[in-house]
Formats: sequence, structure tokens, C-alpha cells
Amino acid sequence: LLDLRRRSLLNYFSVYCLSVFTSGKREKSKVKRTKNVPISDAEWEDMLEGFDERSYLNARRWKPGDDPYTLYAFNQRESERIPSNRCVCVCVCVCVCVCWLPFTCHLSVNFHLIHEIILVDDFSEDESDCQLLTKLPKVKCLRNNKREGLIRSRVRGADAARAAVLTFLDSHCEVNKDWLPPLLQRIKQDPTRVVSPVIDIINMDTFAYVAASADLRGGTGTFLHLCDDREKLLTTPIIAGGLFVIDRSWFNHLGKYDTAMDIWGGENFEISFRVWQCGGSLEILPCSRVGHVFRKKHPYIFPEGNANTYIKNTRRTAEVWMDDFRLYYYSARPAARGKSYGEVELRKKLKCKSFKWYLDNVYPELKVPDDSDSQSGVIRQRQNCLELRTVEGQDFPVLTLAPCIGKEGVPAINQEWVYTHGQQIRQQQHCLSLSTTFPASQVLLLPCNMADGKQRWQKSGTHLEHLVSRFCLDSEMALDGMDSSRMLVISPCELSAYTQRWEVPFS
Repeated sequence: LLDLRRRSLLNYFSVYCLSVFTSGKREKSKVKRTKNVPISDAEWEDMLEGFDERSYLNARRWKPGDDPYTLYAFNQRESERIPSNRCVCVCVCVCVCVCWLPFTCHLSVNFHLIHEIILVDDFSEDESDCQLLTKLPKVKCLRNNKREGLIRSRVRGADAARAAVLTFLDSHCEVNKDWLPPLLQRIKQDPTRVVSPVIDIINMDTFAYVAASADLRGGTGTFLHLCDDREKLLTTPIIAGGLFVIDRSWFNHLGKYDTAMDIWGGENFEISFRVWQCGGSLEILPCSRVGHVFRKKHPYIFPEGNANTYIKNTRRTAEVWMDDFRLYYYSARPAARGKSYGEVELRKKLKCKSFKWYLDNVYPELKVPDDSDSQSGVIRQRQNCLELRTVEGQDFPVLTLAPCIGKEGVPAINQEWVYTHGQQIRQQQHCLSLSTTFPASQVLLLPCNMADGKQRWQKSGTHLEHLVSRFCLDSEMALDGMDSSRMLVISPCELSAYTQRWEVPFS
């Protein structure tokens, strides 16, 4: 939402709050006004002309050798050079005007739709920047008293808003002509919709505006008609986490953003799963376009590191919303295992649908990984291999350790095991499992159940570690003792124990 052409503005994360006055939903502001009359477009233009934009943008004096990418990871000098009300050509219409909010928004929207513009200063080095922008009409500034990050800053801005509809925009965005009315129209028709524009590309070096594909036909006069008639083509399983319009009451009902997530990363998945699974829907409207500067790196610091913060946030998303399918997340991101992700009470309060419902109804084209590409082979300990053995009179087969009997590199059928994406060790429909997790508990073969945490194993060096008990697969009792008592068990992991060392076909 902010013009990022001054030195500290990148530290602001902002909320752009709007109200459709004709909906009759706007709340009364606590601030007293001399006139309870919306500002006309002409009056707005007069007030904007009173703001010295050029002086504001030229506050920095560039010196020979200065790197324009240092502060914001994009070409700041080029950003300051171009006019805020420049015209760009995009593929869906002829040479339309765009603007950097909040400057010269009169080129992009009917001002009676705007109730307020809230800027959130996330503890930037220069707090005067945000205050300077309050000279613009309807602009308010909030300053955090410590670094909160993108997610919590957006929530603070939303909590301060008084309009019926919220629009979240990143600070490095440029809105296109007539971008707002079609978004508001969809919210007015159904307040549980969360609607995003098509996100165009702004080159970080030249600031050239490049239109993204939206598969549109017709001119600007047919945009709203297209939005109505092509609803099935507009729904999307995931939206960008910080560029959308949402009814404020619905946003609050959903629990806002997850404020236990830090700084940046993963909020797009979290808010998308939450909306769909809790009764809403997501749309991208091809008749609304907003440009976004895509950078190659983050210009701000992650206190715990970029990768650690992203893993924490995405693991929290997986644990809250993905049910048993979270195991596929851990399969794709093994580093996430064991990372802290905080308490999760969100979904219980909202009584939302399952992730399987989301996959079946929202994203059926997504291919859920199966075990066809899983690693398989024998699990060997010297000359012996794990073996499934059927015993007459017993409901389930038993797990034993027997001499390896494969020929020419082809394992025997009952000695070949598959390691699944769900971290199960499986043969046919049976998986290595436990009934209890005490030391010396017998390892059983039970029907595979993805929801059963006692069937999850991982390779840890030369050991096979049971994830729930944190004990290791041990053959000591299978090698010693009477035939009737030979069995595989779990025991406290010991690096020196040769009975816990295995050669496995998976990593």
C-alpha cells in the first residue's frame, strides 16, 4: 500500500480498508466529523494536490556509487524516477493508468468507496515517514512498539479498521485502473468469498509493468459480465497471503490471520485452507489487476533465520489443517520434524471440514502421492533379513528375522519392504506397528493405518527409530532365546548396539 521510494518505508506492512457505502454496513467512526458527508472525487483531488509528492520522493540525495538495491532489494532510484500516476499498457485494455497507493489514487478508484487507508509501521528506523503520509486524505498511521512482522502487523491494522470490507495489499504494489469495484461486487454478493485480483509483474530493475495471463476475452466493458458468467473458472485453491479483499465480519469470524506465525512465510497456505475448510471460498478475478514487485531476496531480517521461520510457519499450517496428510509435508520437508510450532486451538473452535474434503471438493486435480515411487527392498542385518511370516490360526502375520533368501539381487516376496510417504514400513497391507511403547515392546504386523502414529518410523544413521517412542528396532530377542519367544522389539537407542544396526533401502 505504501510508496516505497523513501528509505524506511519497506518496514511498513499495511492494510487498506474500504467500505461500500451503498451496502449500509459501514460503522460509525469514533472520530467526530464536522460533516457526515463523503468526500467527492473533486475534493479528494484538491487535497491530493496539496501534498508535495516530489519533495517527499526526492528526500534522499543519491551520490555516485550508491547502490539503489541496498535498502529494499529493488531499484529504488528507478522507483523514485517514474511518476506515481504513470500509464502502462497491459494486454487486456489499451494504455490504462496505474498508481502507487496512496499517491494519486484518483486515477484508479472512485473515492466514495474508500473509508480509510491504514498504514502500519512495523517499528521502522524512521517513524516520521509514516506520519508524513498522514497529510494525505483518509490516511492513518499505526506504529508497532517492537518488530512484529508481516502477519501480526496486518492483524493490528485490521483490528483498527472501521469499514465493512478490508483490502490487504503489500507495500510494493501498484494498482491498475478500475481494480476495486469488481472485487467489492463479489463480496457484496456473498460475504464469505475472499477475492484476489490477477497479480501482474513489476520488474524489480526497470519497474516495467508486465501483465500476467488471465485468459480474458473482450474489452473493459465486459469485465463485470465476465466475472458473473465465469464463476467456476475463477475459484482457486490458494491465493496470495497478502493481496485480497474480505468482509471484515467474516475475517473476524475466521479468527483473522494465525498470529502465532512469525514474520513472513506460509500465511498464504494457512489463510487459504482456513477459508475453504471453514465454509468460505477463494476467487481470483481476471477483471481486477494489481502489479507486484517480485524480488530475489528479502530486504528485512528474520530473527530465527529465513528457513527456520518458514519451516515453523508451514509446519504449524500442516499440523492445524492437513490432518493425516501432513505426513506428506514431512516427507517433502524432513527438516521440519521436531521443530516447535506452538499451540493449535484454531480449528477446534471453528469446527471446520477435513483436509480430505478440501482435496476432494476444492483441489481434486491435485495428485496425492502414492507409494508407486517409494523405495523398497530388504531390511538386512548381516546375513539375516526382516521377514513376514504367516502363522496358522493367527489373524495377523508375525515379524521375524530369517536368513536372506533372495536370488540374483531379487528379494524374496516376504522379505521385501516398502517405506511409504507416510513413514510406514509396509508389506502388502501390513505395517510395522506397536501396541505399547514401553522398552522391549514387541514389534507387530498390523493392518496399515495412516492415522496411527505408532506405525511411523525413520532411518537415523544405521538405526530404525520409532517416532512415537523414540526407541529403536532391536533384534536381540530374535537372535537369542527359544523359537517361541523370538521377536523383534524396541529398545533405547544405542549407537554401539549391533542388534540395532540395519541396512535399509531408503534414506
